[in-house]
Amino acid sequence: QVQLVESGGGLVQAGGFLRLSCAASVRTFSSYTMAWFRQAPGNEREFVAALPWTGGSTPYADSVKGRFTISRDNAKKTVFLQMNSLKPEDTAVYYCAAKDYTGSYYRSRSYPYWGQGTQVTVSS
Repeated sequence: QVQLVESGGGLVQAGGFLRLSCAASVRTFSSYTMAWFRQAPGNEREFVAALPWTGGSTPYADSVKGRFTISRDNAKKTVFLQMNSLKPEDTAVYYCAAKDYTGSYYRSRSYPYWGQGTQVTVSS
């Protein structure tokens, strides 16, 4: 069983930054692919970024490339999302997710484990 707890959300002005954290309660954190998704009101949950457990290339959504960076600290069993140059359209609830080696990085249904979400609000 994997438990995920996000933190770091809040209210920020456009152009600002936030750093989200997701602490995992799991024995073998390094063997999980970790990802961030987000969901704005009235929208479906969408992929933001993922960190494969293999350490390969890091996929990002086109809308966040060059602004967001996903990273992980396996010793602390934590994954981070550094969000710079934030825009009002980044406003959403951000969710941390975990999966094993199966399934697509981009599809939320591939991830069996989810955190409770943290609200990010970007004002214009």
